[in-house]
Amino acid sequence: MILDALPHPAIALSTDYRILAANRAYRDLYSFAAGPIQKRCFEVSHGYSVPCDRAGESCPLKDSLDSGENTQVLHIHHSPRGEEYVNVEMWPVKEPGTGQPRYFIEQIHPSSAGSTHSAPNGLVGRSSKFKEMLELIERCAPSTATVMLLGESGTGKELAAQTIHRLSNRNNQPFVPVECTGLPQSLFESELFGYVKGAFTGANTDKPGLVAAAQGGTLFLDEVADIPLSEQVKLLRLLETKRYRPVGSSDQQEADFRLICATNKDLNAMVKEGLFREDLYYRLNVFDIQLPALRERRGDLELLIDTLTKRLGLTRVSFNAEALACLKHYTFPGNIRELRNIIERASLLATDGRVGLRHLPRQCTSETGLTRDSNETDNATVMTLQEAERRYLKQVISAHQDDRKQLAKKLGISERVLYRKLAELRSS
Repeated sequence: MILDALPHPAIALSTDYRILAANRAYRDLYSFAAGPIQKRCFEVSHGYSVPCDRAGESCPLKDSLDSGENTQVLHIHHSPRGEEYVNVEMWPVKEPGTGQPRYFIEQIHPSSAGSTHSAPNGLVGRSSKFKEMLELIERCAPSTATVMLLGESGTGKELAAQTIHRLSNRNNQPFVPVECTGLPQSLFESELFGYVKGAFTGANTDKPGLVAAAQGGTLFLDEVADIPLSEQVKLLRLLETKRYRPVGSSDQQEADFRLICATNKDLNAMVKEGLFREDLYYRLNVFDIQLPALRERRGDLELLIDTLTKRLGLTRVSFNAEALACLKHYTFPGNIRELRNIIERASLLATDGRVGLRHLPRQCTSETGLTRDSNETDNATVMTLQEAERRYLKQVISAHQDDRKQLAKKLGISERVLYRKLAELRSS
């Protein structure tokens, strides 16, 4: 069978999502002895009772059916190993003459870009915003394109840059981070390009720069917006010529590195204000990735708390329901970095390891630290049960965007009832 020639799990699908054939790798992955014939793909890989696009995810089959072209998406699949990220590649097999899709071939590629559960290192999350970011990381990593990471302070831009490097063809070579904020104008050139003995007072030996240190690997310029305007032309020249000259030397050196930049500032606005070179901006902004703020991925909060407590070695620390509820409504201006600090602080205050409201910083529990629904009424106002249910559903959906089956279980209702209620909510 042709499917068995494919190295990764693969299936043939009808246009109504039914599995027509499966290769051995797919049967082994999902523990089918004979094959999952006539089962629907979303039932096997997700445990859904409806297609992915009706459960809040993108559906590669529907996208391929609509476009008539190959598609690829990042999904969370359920397997005997647990939930894991995979890249799903879908291509149509068309009828001769009509060009209409007759059936589809789906191939599943493993992904190590991120984890759906607590892990000792790397990116962790499940929310839709996190998955959007992770999919872009997967797409750009194998290339040599310059990447611009955008996002607020504390969203994990350096960790994202390390992930891109790890997934690239340069992963056996150095990853060199450069904190541009800490480089004064007088030292920028010598730190980046190095210098030779006698170049200036105190230069007693040759010193290779950070560009040389990143040779063959990845150079990560963090907070690139803080590079002094007068020094930006030197970075531009490096990118255009792939050559540089150490301070005090007349010999040019060849540069070979993949560039990743990051900033929490609006570079486009800085260009308009004359604070950042326009030509450098377009050199750097080849493939941009927006990192979501923590308040945009509240559904990942408990997973992140579990991950960070383990990474900090705080295995006996746990947060009670009140503390978790408070944090889920907090705006986190410092994002994941702030969450890490809150966890570490609370662990020192909670002598028994059980973190409650009294162990959280004042800004978390104060009125100004809460995110309130603009439609929220005073506590004394009485509303109908139907309205109370509607508001509660809106709240829990925002925190459980990606696992409707688990949400239905927590609510004590069937998936069918949950989907009906969601449909009613959308139409109201």
